[in-house]
Amino acid sequence: MSLGNLMVKMAECLQVSRKAAKFIKSNIGQVQSSQIVEKERNSLVSFVDEGAEKILVAGLAEIIPDAGFVTEEGTVAKEEKSAMWIIDPLDGTTNFLLGIPHFAVSVALKVDNELILGVIIEVNSGDEFTCYKNGGAFLNGFPIRVTSETNIANVAVATGFPYADRSDVENYFPTLSYFLKNTRDVRRFGSASLDLAFVACGRYGAYYENRLSVWDVAAGILLVKEAGGEVRSYSNFEDPMEGSVVAASPELMPQVMKGISLIKEGVILT
Repeated sequence: MSLGNLMVKMAECLQVSRKAAKFIKSNIGQVQSSQIVEKERNSLVSFVDEGAEKILVAGLAEIIPDAGFVTEEGTVAKEEKSAMWIIDPLDGTTNFLLGIPHFAVSVALKVDNELILGVIIEVNSGDEFTCYKNGGAFLNGFPIRVTSETNIANVAVATGFPYADRSDVENYFPTLSYFLKNTRDVRRFGSASLDLAFVACGRYGAYYENRLSVWDVAAGILLVKEAGGEVRSYSNFEDPMEGSVVAASPELMPQVMKGISLIKEGVILT
């Protein structure tokens, strides 16, 4: 797909994502406790997640009619195709349901196993993060880059913790301690796509988290790379799209991985 075509597809994807974001925003504070389903421990879903996903699937299907879908809520059957839309209709559902204004729509397109475009919209602020392969990363249409800071002591680092199984959470504490002692501060806001977006635009110096799903990180991974950053997993044996993810500038990555190396043996990395 040419760069020109990618720009068009990205713009079309952005239009569809805006519709989903508008639907989500219109339902802030409208979900009753009886309308919330716990898929697994601490993993919640409501009609808003499902409704936003249906909006995205319907709109994206018109952009590339023969594309397949990988979606968090499973409103459409997964069917492997050369082109696959990867959708998290509401990344930060717990924040949304608790009234914490930090959640997003995240959409990525993968063709022949390569990410080629991504869109992340922060619903409350309306901030739009976009990117396409070899075309750069943007915030509200303006180019963005990862931080130019070279000392980890001068940046904030974002993270998250497993929400379903926390039986080994103590094994993460040495790494958390490292970042608390060696950075400006640590943030844990509950939206992987926005954490990656904030790395891409230099708000965070780095981000790390484990036990993630592909829809949590696909758009954000491409965004960070197109903004000049690096993305890898905790180990050399994982795909960051399918488990653990570490994102930082090339200059900060060695310092970040020093902290990641302190995670104790026995932690499940997928």
